Amino acid sequence: MGVATAVPAAATAAIASGEYCHAGCQARGGDGVRGDNVITTHHLTEAAAVRAAQAALDAAEADGQRVSVAVVDRNGNAIVQLRGDGAGPHTYESARLKAYTAASFNAPTSVLVGRLEQNPTLADIPGTLFLAGGVPVQFQGAPIAGIGVAGAPSGLSDEQYAQAGLAAISH
Repeated sequence: MGVATAVPAAATAAIASGEYCHAGCQARGGDGVRGDNVITTHHLTEAAAVRAAQAALDAAEADGQRVSVAVVDRNGNAIVQLRGDGAGPHTYESARLKAYTAASFNAPTSVLVGRLEQNPTLADIPGTLFLAGGVPVQFQGAPIAGIGVAGAPSGLSDEQYAQAGLAAISH
């Protein structure tokens, strides 16, 4: 799986050396942030997101389905979105929302649909869509992205195609 790690260079140097920036930090090229105030995060690469989206779209097209696919980062920002030929206009946004919901909750959206029975107010969370078709992308057990598919007659089919996208970038 393609994963990028983002840590500001000045923070990396401060962490590695055990130093913290102080008044003289700017002279050394730092940005004034102490190393203990910085964390390392992981992100799905653009190349991996494109491979996942294309694999999901290919799986749907092989079944004769017209869908849209979205791969979003942990914050719900689109990395890549594909609207397949003939996919309905509503599918584009639905795919993105399913991807974000899966990443946000670190669970397939088909599982999250069941949680609504116990807690119906989950559906009130802005930017989420509790319909099957989204899967989280994990790295070291933590969600780093989500893949969402929308447009097949069944959300479970959408999720099957999202799983095909995940398989394309997994071990």
